[in-house]
Amino acid sequence: MKTPSQAEFIAMMAMLFATIALSIDAMLPALPAIAAELSPGDTNRALLVVSSFFLGMGLGTFVAGPVSDAFGRKPVILACAVIYAAATVLSYFAPSLELLLIARILQGVGAAAPRVVGMAMIRDLFKGREMARIVSFVMTIFMIMPAVAPLVGQGILLAGGNWRTIFAALLVFGVASTVWITLRQPETLGPDTRRPLQPALLWRAFKDMARNRIAVISTLCQTLGSASLLSTVSSQQAIFEQRFDRVATFPLWFGFIALCAASGSLLNSRVVMRLGMRSVITTSYIAQVILTLAILGLDATGLMPAALVFPAHVLWSVSVFAMMGLTQGNLSAMAMEHLGHIAGFAASIMVAISTVAAAMLAAPVGLAFDGTQIPLMVAVAAFSSIALGLMLTVRESTA
Repeated sequence: MKTPSQAEFIAMMAMLFATIALSIDAMLPALPAIAAELSPGDTNRALLVVSSFFLGMGLGTFVAGPVSDAFGRKPVILACAVIYAAATVLSYFAPSLELLLIARILQGVGAAAPRVVGMAMIRDLFKGREMARIVSFVMTIFMIMPAVAPLVGQGILLAGGNWRTIFAALLVFGVASTVWITLRQPETLGPDTRRPLQPALLWRAFKDMARNRIAVISTLCQTLGSASLLSTVSSQQAIFEQRFDRVATFPLWFGFIALCAASGSLLNSRVVMRLGMRSVITTSYIAQVILTLAILGLDATGLMPAALVFPAHVLWSVSVFAMMGLTQGNLSAMAMEHLGHIAGFAASIMVAISTVAAAMLAAPVGLAFDGTQIPLMVAVAAFSSIALGLMLTVRESTA
């Protein structure tokens, strides 16, 4: 099989990652319809449709990474694609919210491969700041998907379909991305570099990670960043509807936010080679904390002019997405710098812990929604402040 160009490889990885974004963001315009049909007595429960997917993805990554280290990257991607497809069909036919949440957890399990195995494939081929640059390009394309996904969901709803039809679109997209990588991308992990799936070896690899201070801090920071993003995504539709009375234009505004935020990943791809990963991450957290506290303080005290409340919220939302583009890829690259010999396992553990923990942190934020953006901003300020404190303890020259 002919090796694809770097541009095609980046595009394939971006499409794999985009499966995750589409699975989350295409559902946002449908949350009111899901709540009305499956949970009319407690509409906030519909927000769990987003966090349950994250939970399943976190659980799936505990398995996907180590298995890909033992049997190769592509077989795991194919197996998880089958799980994703089956769970998507189950979601389409779910008669209750409880069954839909179970199906979404399984769908998240299937989506584990695009995230963790995709990251391991990148590490197989690149390392250090070069890996961070490649991840930034992937994330730039990936961040555009949230701009399109809500419009896809809204378009399906407006075309006379219902929220269930969105799952049909997810199925088509998932199959297309899997076929592309199956036909075009050679296996990146040769038989001579695979690690047998043995408990003793997995435990040894886990201890290698636990002793790596950068990997531990990176995992904690990724958890807090993912919690910030998940909390924001879960609450945005309700905020636009109840706080700003803009539910009809929500997909357009969300798309605008995502497109603007894509500049974070693009900017990182340009500056990380010169400034270093640690500097970019720390500066991003500082900016996020300052902006969040400033807007929160003005809004909570009523000092912000009424005409600026909505533009300020849009600006702040862009900053949360951009922060992810400037930090998450760098955090992964920092941690993986010295873990190339267990790339699949390391990516699996980091993504699993950060995703499951982020879902647990974000769920109470969504349930605390009170008709305003204040609970969300308080949570993001707290998450970003803790992440900043952790990064200030990092002094590694390679970062």
